[in-house]
Amino acid sequence: MIPKTSEKFWEKMVDTMMEGLVVVSSRGTILAVNRAMEEITGYSRAELVGHPCSLIKTDSCIAPCTSGRCKTCELFQTGFVRRRKAALVKKDGGLVHVLKNAVLLKGDDGQAVGVETFTDITEVVAQERVIYRLRRELNREDGFQGIIGRSPVMMPLFSLIASAAQSDAPTIIYGESGTGKELVAGAIHRLSPRRQGPLIKVNVAALHESLLESELFGHVKGAFTGADRSRLGRFEAADGGDIFLDEVGDMPLSTQAKLLRVLQEKIIERVGDHQPIPINVRLISATNKNLGQLMAEGRFREDLYYRINVIPIHLPPLRERKEDIPLLVEAFIERARLKSKKPIKGISKEALEKLLAHQWPGNVRELINVIEYAFVLCQEGNILPEHLPQLINPKSLHSTSTRKNGGRLFQEQARELLLKAMRTAGGNKAEAARILGVSRVTLWKKLKKYNLQLEAEEEISDDAEEGNEF
Repeated sequence: MIPKTSEKFWEKMVDTMMEGLVVVSSRGTILAVNRAMEEITGYSRAELVGHPCSLIKTDSCIAPCTSGRCKTCELFQTGFVRRRKAALVKKDGGLVHVLKNAVLLKGDDGQAVGVETFTDITEVVAQERVIYRLRRELNREDGFQGIIGRSPVMMPLFSLIASAAQSDAPTIIYGESGTGKELVAGAIHRLSPRRQGPLIKVNVAALHESLLESELFGHVKGAFTGADRSRLGRFEAADGGDIFLDEVGDMPLSTQAKLLRVLQEKIIERVGDHQPIPINVRLISATNKNLGQLMAEGRFREDLYYRINVIPIHLPPLRERKEDIPLLVEAFIERARLKSKKPIKGISKEALEKLLAHQWPGNVRELINVIEYAFVLCQEGNILPEHLPQLINPKSLHSTSTRKNGGRLFQEQARELLLKAMRTAGGNKAEAARILGVSRVTLWKKLKKYNLQLEAEEEISDDAEEGNEF
């Protein structure tokens, strides 16, 4: 039973509401508002109460009037308004997106008043716009399932991806780092009959050999030190869908043997258990390695190679499809603009020419990194050549002497860029990878390649312990 309370109590309760509340007379005069409505509109209570409701400007309201030819407020005609989206103009001229509900109530004197609530949904509308733009990008005519390109080398690739999606046969995606192998795996899954099932992604290179089998096949309680409970493996989690094994060329030989059995028999055994578990999973794998060379070196099983290489898909490096660079730049600028909210319109002709002249050893991922770098330096207008990283240097492509030393020059610049990113991130590898626009696994590999692990740690502060996650 609701206790009897004073009018003051109800006023306080209304003021605690997150939704804006407005009470309007049949003549269109604002009788009361709550604190949330003041925050939404930017007007104080004194500026609203006693004034016409037309002061609260929305694009879904027809204000009443007392004389002349005019329309009556819809609320007083229909008696209610339900979940109507509207844009409300604040006192300072800014826009707030709101969800409006309204109803008519009659007092003891028989006079009707309108009670309206306004819920601020500005963030929701912003997210909807981002989702819309991403969907538009996913289905844009200049690409296929989020893979942007219309160069001659890409069109047959799109057709092959669509055909591979309809098959249950294992598919392997070959390509250099940064070419978009994960995007292709996602496209195959979305276009396949298995799209209602899960797509489970595993980066083989990111997992230690001692943990890889447990991650893939699961384990039972007590299987090894620290296994205090049973765990579902990635293959079980992917049942009914697809599993994507990235960097499959880095898989240890012992795990390769177990993977071969899984593909042949369609069963798995958890680590520490001998109970076979049937699975229904299609394998999509990817590698930037030469598996033929790995087989010759005895580092990759020949029988597994023929099992996973049923449908091979080869992704071209960016330097072999430079016609797509303007499309990619346009898409990445739009994406960065949505994230940063900077008023950057596009890229200048001179800057685009520099991008077209670059050889892109890091492929599309490097291009994304370059655009994000440019967004840090460019504040508005177009991206200019001075906003691009030093690595984007077309002179190195035209000089004979520089061409001979191009590999060494690039390595020196790449080494310095890695060190700079590690210093900026204070030793945090995850943050350094974000700054460079690469995965943490790629960063770890580059640090190892250039023998920078110890050097980077010596040059950063001693308290950057979070950088030791690898």
